[in-house]
Amino acid sequence: MTPLDLYTLAGVILFAAGIHATLARAHLVWKVLGLNVAGGGIFLVLLAASPRVDPAVADPVPQAMVLTGIVVAVAASALALGLALRVAVRTGQPFLPEDLPEDLPAELPEDLLEDLAGDGAGNAAADGAPDAAGDAPG
Repeated sequence: MTPLDLYTLAGVILFAAGIHATLARAHLVWKVLGLNVAGGGIFLVLLAASPRVDPAVADPVPQAMVLTGIVVAVAASALALGLALRVAVRTGQPFLPEDLPEDLPAELPEDLLEDLAGDGAGNAAADGAPDAAGDAPG
């Protein structure tokens, strides 16, 4: 088995694992991670399948395309994670409604929702610490 065959096989395995993670998991962060793994597999296959005149020298055009794809994938991942955070803050659950597991409680605990929202107002009042205006609660 040649190294190019191994790259192709590794790319196919990564792609299959990423698609499986995307479809099998309901959590949005796992879905984004699965898409990133699948994208890495596609990049490996594209590099391995690039035409070569000399086995020791690779064509730079597919390498440039893969590098551009990696940059686009990083930007798309940042956007997807931002959208996942917005869904989690708005709905209180890091799941899409159609992907909710059957055993998930209908309401999440209030402290988890406050942590997801990122506002420290609820925690500061509970700790007895002064708020932004300097007034102690109570």
